Amino acid sequence: MARDRAEPKLTGWQKAISLLREDTSGIHPRLLAANFVVAFLPRHQAGQIRARLFSLAGFRIGDGTRFDTPPRINGGRGLASNLVIGENCTIGADCALDLGERVTLGDRVTLSPGVMILTSTHELDIREHRAGPVQLAPVNIGDGVWIGARAIILPGITIGAGAIVNPGAVVNKDVLPQTRVGGVPATQLEVLNGNEGVGS
Repeated sequence: MARDRAEPKLTGWQKAISLLREDTSGIHPRLLAANFVVAFLPRHQAGQIRARLFSLAGFRIGDGTRFDTPPRINGGRGLASNLVIGENCTIGADCALDLGERVTLGDRVTLSPGVMILTSTHELDIREHRAGPVQLAPVNIGDGVWIGARAIILPGITIGAGAIVNPGAVVNKDVLPQTRVGGVPATQLEVLNGNEGVGS
């Protein structure tokens, strides 16, 4: 029986360089610089300045968008190209954005404090190590969406325009436009007529 071809052995220096590349792939100098500068801005103030600094770091952020505090951002190479935020959005305090894949927010989107948007997960693997290979899937959030505090959006989700995600919800399937969802996992609670909050 023929043996599989053996992998070439790496020298000590080759191993060190390979480990260094792997361990530093998540370091993004422009993001570090932006986070350093925004650390001096008062919390919950200067939101548009904060957003502008992240735009200068290479992220695509529309006019009028504000960050109450800097979002916690992680991801690999190409990090900046994986975040697109439209105009006049509000990103609340302590939000977390996993940018292993593209996260797209339309115009006038509100992320309340502590929202977590994930684009990566693991395949289910053998019982000795259940978290198998990483899987990536983009998240798309339509215009006018409001995501409540501490809600979690899982990889591959699309949230339609004008939808509302209740606080604490875990969204594991697409959300139709103009609907409200809530719960764990999130289910549809009502269809919105588009005029809520107008008048009176």
